[in-house]
Amino acid sequence: MPERLATMSDELLSSSAEDSDLVFESAIRPQSLSEFVGQEKVRSQIQLLIDAAAIQQRTADHILLAGPPGLGKTTLAMIVASESNRPLRMTSGPAIQHAGDLAAVLSSLTSGEVLFIDEIHRMSRSAEEMLYLAMEDFRVDIMVGKGAGATSISLDLDPFTLVGATTRSGLLPNPLRDRFGFTANLDFYSNEELERVVSRAANLMKLEIDSHSLSLIASRSRGTPRIANRLLRRVRDFALVHHEGAVQKSTVSEALDLYEVDALGLDRLDRAVLETLIVKFEGKPVGLNTLSVALGEEHETIESVVEPFLLRTGLIARTSRGRQATAAGYRHMGITPPKLEPGLFD
Repeated sequence: MPERLATMSDELLSSSAEDSDLVFESAIRPQSLSEFVGQEKVRSQIQLLIDAAAIQQRTADHILLAGPPGLGKTTLAMIVASESNRPLRMTSGPAIQHAGDLAAVLSSLTSGEVLFIDEIHRMSRSAEEMLYLAMEDFRVDIMVGKGAGATSISLDLDPFTLVGATTRSGLLPNPLRDRFGFTANLDFYSNEELERVVSRAANLMKLEIDSHSLSLIASRSRGTPRIANRLLRRVRDFALVHHEGAVQKSTVSEALDLYEVDALGLDRLDRAVLETLIVKFEGKPVGLNTLSVALGEEHETIESVVEPFLLRTGLIARTSRGRQATAAGYRHMGITPPKLEPGLFD
């Protein structure tokens, strides 16, 4: 093994167990609002909430973080707890399917603790209704017994701060949304912001990378820091195996081509959706369930993972009759768009 490759192996791959996605993301996760890149308005607003609570010696208001996956909602929840000097309890909506599950979590919270519920829109309705009272009055009502002999016991809770994260805020009932003191709507990142994200991660990884490589990775990251960090990791692995750890623009291009990430950041599944709409269904509108069956993918994956980016980049349109590729989508696939429906094909 060449000496440089051995050195890079020692620095970047010190333990095979540490080379997991979980450890990698934890290692590069910002620890404070000052380290957090992007979302400047949201950062300022959250900082104000934390500072105001500290001055008044109270728990911070409940916070709802809304936005697509990978923009930093979990990281911001951790930062809220850290900068408030409060402990953090983490759970998720799918894990809370009964009111009793939520009551157990809430009753075990210590005073001032931050409770983070990821995918809060996936909680059961009974748990949501219990959360209304807990958020507003720091109290829960628990039913004991059944039928005519059932009684309600009121249990007081220590004050806490709820941080909820959702990728689909429209699914939250209004009574729950209204009880959050602040709702932060996270936006996709610009290429310049993503370059800063990648540069920071590369520095933490002790990986030398030039500005052209940073720009190339950022441009293919779909405005999402999580994807940018994931691509950086793949580029690092490729450089380590094929170029003795040296990262240049040509190295990045080779690595991303190997992993089928094209110039717009589309991957294999994204292009499969476009190809299915254009070729298999001849450009006609296609319903989500039909598209799901044709691709052999869950409709939730298409709707929540693939479709948002294709819509945002104007490669597909969602009409009353179904999904349809636009002229930009045709051109991206190297196909001449048909002379139909000027709204989609001009």
